[in-house]
Amino acid sequence: MEEGFLTSLITLFDRDLSKLEEEIKLYPSEESVWTIQSDIKNSGGTLCLHLCGNLQHFIGAVLGQNGYARNREEEFAARNVARHILLDEIIKTRQTVKHVLLNFNPEQVGSDYPLQVWGYPVTTTFFLMHLAGHLNYHLGQVNYHRRILSAN
Repeated sequence: MEEGFLTSLITLFDRDLSKLEEEIKLYPSEESVWTIQSDIKNSGGTLCLHLCGNLQHFIGAVLGQNGYARNREEEFAARNVARHILLDEIIKTRQTVKHVLLNFNPEQVGSDYPLQVWGYPVTTTFFLMHLAGHLNYHLGQVNYHRRILSAN
């Protein structure tokens, strides 16, 4: 069961990170990736950096112990990062997630996640499902942001 679960997660993360890459490419201009409009507080670029940092930290650094050092504040503070750098980050994140999950011991999936992210223990299964949902949630925001800007 766990091995099939990991295979399914790899497929979902890869699909959604591929879609994030597509969304960033579809923005009408380099500047529009960073545009803030009306009540929207996070640009597509900010959400992209946040998603990549989140997955590289919680999957790459924590589960894969690859040494990635997250700067969450910078994910939300950075502005006008070139689109090609955002796309490179997505590619690195896809590679990291795939590598770690392909090499993850399936028996560990049911054990507690190494960190208590919310102050209490959760299983690795639960937290990986949360991370997939988190990616998908913000991916929808990026899509909506891009479409609003493309309509103007």
